[in-house]
Amino acid sequence: MTSVLTQMVARGLLAPTLVVAAAILVKGYTDVGDGFSAGIVAALGVLLQFLAFGRTAVVDALPIRHAPTVALAGLAVAAAVFIVPLLLGGAPLEHWPPPGDGPVHVGSLELITAVVFDIGVFLLVLGAAVTIIDALAAAQEREL
Repeated sequence: MTSVLTQMVARGLLAPTLVVAAAILVKGYTDVGDGFSAGIVAALGVLLQFLAFGRTAVVDALPIRHAPTVALAGLAVAAAVFIVPLLLGGAPLEHWPPPGDGPVHVGSLELITAVVFDIGVFLLVLGAAVTIIDALAAAQEREL
């Protein structure tokens, strides 16, 4: 069992951890960072919740049961970025817009296929890591 202080810190760090993960995901298009790193950071925030509160409390509080679906959705998005150019007669992972054309902007975020691919990788890593963490916690719970 963990202390009340550990639980307070874990509860207080979940939202900032998810915000940092989102910042890494967005910043990855202009500087160092990517979907994989963002997925790991977000999964570490969830892992901290498992360590502080235990599996039962986390499963009741967070939508952990959807983690495998999130991983599959991320895989589908990343695979679509790979396959769609092939279906259109291009090379695998060919990016849109093509060189020379300006990207579509939403605020300061450039909408290019690399963004979509990184979001897919983020969802895949987060879903897979949380699924593994939950499976390990469930196995430990059964042993006790």
